[in-house]
Amino acid sequence: MNTPLHDFAHSPLNTEITAIGGYYVVIKETRLPYRNEEVLYFIGNGIVDRTCCGFGAFYYATVAGYIRQWQYKKNDLGQPVTQVEPVTDDREQTRIQQMIRQADPLVTQVNFMV
Repeated sequence: MNTPLHDFAHSPLNTEITAIGGYYVVIKETRLPYRNEEVLYFIGNGIVDRTCCGFGAFYYATVAGYIRQWQYKKNDLGQPVTQVEPVTDDREQTRIQQMIRQADPLVTQVNFMV
């Protein structure tokens, strides 16, 4: 079974994006060489400061997927769009997660887009 491709819109770096319980900021975008492929991921800071349960912060990475077409168009907001194939294999996810955490030990969680 082939994994469907998705369009990933690149968020502007260092721009606060409001969320329900606080906000997040994408601070870095990386093209990770991996087994004759490139994996696109980004790192951000999440701040939880608008909840009844207190506040906190976390440093995270989100993996968009294997790059298939780099910034091949722009969306309605003028953001560059890259076509990616999600990383769905559990072993591949584990290895990529290890590589990201090794490169940036402050990352507390790694999420994979599907």
